Amino acid sequence: MELRIGVIPLPVYVICLGVLTYFLLRGKLPTEINVAIAVLAIGGFSCAELGKRLPLIGRIGGGAIFATFIPSALVYYKLLPAPVVSSVTDFTRSTNFLYLFITAIIVGSILGMDRKVLISGFMRIFVPLAAGSVAAAIVGTAVGTLLGLGARHSLFFLVVPIMAGGVGEGAIPLSVGYAQILHQPQGELFAEVLPVVMLGSLTAILLSGGLNMLGKRYRHLTGEGRLQPAAAGDLPQSEQDLPPDVQVNDIVAAGLFAISLYLLGLLCNALFGLPAPVAMLFLTVVVKLARLAPARLQAGAFFVFRFFQVGVTYPLLFAIGVALTPWQTLMAAFVLPKLITIFATVTTLVATGFIVGKWVKLYPIDAAIVNACHSGQGGTGDVAILTAANRMQLMPFAQIATRIGGALTVTLALILLARFV
Repeated sequence: MELRIGVIPLPVYVICLGVLTYFLLRGKLPTEINVAIAVLAIGGFSCAELGKRLPLIGRIGGGAIFATFIPSALVYYKLLPAPVVSSVTDFTRSTNFLYLFITAIIVGSILGMDRKVLISGFMRIFVPLAAGSVAAAIVGTAVGTLLGLGARHSLFFLVVPIMAGGVGEGAIPLSVGYAQILHQPQGELFAEVLPVVMLGSLTAILLSGGLNMLGKRYRHLTGEGRLQPAAAGDLPQSEQDLPPDVQVNDIVAAGLFAISLYLLGLLCNALFGLPAPVAMLFLTVVVKLARLAPARLQAGAFFVFRFFQVGVTYPLLFAIGVALTPWQTLMAAFVLPKLITIFATVTTLVATGFIVGKWVKLYPIDAAIVNACHSGQGGTGDVAILTAANRMQLMPFAQIATRIGGALTVTLALILLARFV
């Protein structure tokens, strides 16, 4: 029982795999939630374990990369049994449990931060984000132009989609706006920008894994999930740092408290159009700054954070790979000039975050990882990037980079394109 595949004890792994295989041989998986959890756990931790054990790749986020993209390839080449694909896709789309994960991570990490560090971090992170966005736009457009792609195509169809905030909040509204301005079919434009979004996110995952390796070698460059030097009351680094009187009901209360904040975020979305995760993020910050959550509730929120970080991340990435990551779309971007332009854009965004982050007295590696999330595939990209970097505590800042940074990028791009046409 001490031998484990990910977090799964080996006998448990064998039992789950054997029972699932039995049902697959009969041609149908039961549709209940226990079976779905077993499928996601076996798939996610198996892929992650394989990625972690490979030379070099394992050190630069191989677990996150394999858990996301191996399932996508298996689906495309029809190597994953159809009942598994159907079960995972239906469960992922019907429950949308990505947002449950983001809720637990955001609320748990914010409630565990020091108040002064929290507000200072939110104020300062906009500087490397803004500087990185401008630098990436200039460099990406220049590289694409030099490679014969043209300045306009490079900017609007490569650079902007990378920093647009993912698929739902980025590529879709961007393609709708482009269709109206350019008088072209929205479907064709969406098909052109989607591969760029996905490949930009993959590049960010690789770079974040590399930054994690750099942080292990030069520890003075990183806060290991903190943007600024640690302060009293900052996020606990392990369960041993928590108050000893935290009880199970505190953990349950913290989970329901997090869900209530997300529900308020949904209400803000219905009333004002603000994305629910962003609204929830700001509401959690208000709760923290106003001291509306007692210490035991905050400690319970950290337990919820750790549970989702350790137990749900790789199963979630497996679900994303099966249900939300089309392999053929990713492959469509593998054209050398596009690859070079995408790499140059994301690298510039991350490098600028590193340099400017250090200038504004943030840990440069952690600031660079937040900047990398600006080129991620929305919330799914944030999870993969922060998993590769082993810095899930940065999720609140990653959401700022992805949601707000993406919305500003799409808005400015549409205004600029309208003036050119």
